[in-house]
Amino acid sequence: MTSKATRSNEPVGRLLGWLGLRDTRSSPPAGFAFPDGGGPRDLTRLARHQLVGTIMAFLVDNDLDVSPANLLLAHAAFSGTNPHLARQISTRSQSPGGINQQWLDELADQDRGQPDRADLDRLIARLETNLDSFHANTKEARCVTSDYGSELEQHVVDLEQLRKTGRIVSSLADLAKVMLDRTRKAEDDMRKSEDEAKALRRSLARAKRDAEVDFLTGLPNRRAFELLLDKYYHEARAACEPLSVAFCDIDEFKKINDVHGHEAGDRVIKAIADTLARISNDHCHVARHGGEEFVMLFRDATPGQAALRLDEAREALADRRLINRKTDEPFGQITFSGGVADVFGYGDTRGALKAADDALYKAKAAGRNRVEIADPA
Repeated sequence: MTSKATRSNEPVGRLLGWLGLRDTRSSPPAGFAFPDGGGPRDLTRLARHQLVGTIMAFLVDNDLDVSPANLLLAHAAFSGTNPHLARQISTRSQSPGGINQQWLDELADQDRGQPDRADLDRLIARLETNLDSFHANTKEARCVTSDYGSELEQHVVDLEQLRKTGRIVSSLADLAKVMLDRTRKAEDDMRKSEDEAKALRRSLARAKRDAEVDFLTGLPNRRAFELLLDKYYHEARAACEPLSVAFCDIDEFKKINDVHGHEAGDRVIKAIADTLARISNDHCHVARHGGEEFVMLFRDATPGQAALRLDEAREALADRRLINRKTDEPFGQITFSGGVADVFGYGDTRGALKAADDALYKAKAAGRNRVEIADPA
């Protein structure tokens, strides 16, 4: 009798064959060797095959449509692009309701509600370029107009100082005065336009800052963190300095919301944000990644050193006894779990983030209220 797993694998194999790929969802068999001795290119190809196999197995096993939206969500989850999404899918798969198309559509709707970082960056860059060009052109035109007005003004003075001015010279002087008035007005208008461009640039700068700050906690948001990570990744690699990344997640947060309400849950999020912010400095950056999850970057710190600092913050929070000020009811012990990874222990920052997220999941599975370090091996 054909097992369910076998039946599930058959359409996956056919789909991979149609895509021109072989089914490599499992590890390479014993004795597996790459052609011509193999190398980085073959490892990359194998990783791609495995990723495609994982995505297709996910869609087929859960009876989901092979649609662009589903493929994008699955790729984001299983490639390490969005660890939070991967954990949502993992948690949902273990729930009684399981994963279905309706639930995945709701995830897609939520994802569409978030602005695309690349599009937003391009839009802001174009606006800044246009503002710079407008400001430069306006300033240049104002300077030219000012110089012209000064020369014209001098001609008027020279004409008026002539003792024997005929009617023609007098008319020229009157005309020059009119032209001077108009020139000065044009100069004032250009100065106003220049001031408006400066004001617009300041507003744009504020908007950029607001776009990178989490409204609830005042911490940098996920977008700002990714920019920091990219910047310090290249700096640390050039300087041969260690760099560690960590994920933190509030334990049993759903129970807090269910018992005390979402407003109280927001206060708990802010309390933990304050706790993590206390250990941040020029070499430690904390951001709210989304929901009850935070992400941290430890510069010039090994995973062990980063885990120690994070564990101290965890203990400080666990020792506190928070009270719901609205109802005077105690929250009980509030804790979080954490996962730390060496950024340079993986192929890129995305791989390091996924490793830290996996370590966080391991801490949750081991009983919560603890910090785990990812093992690159």
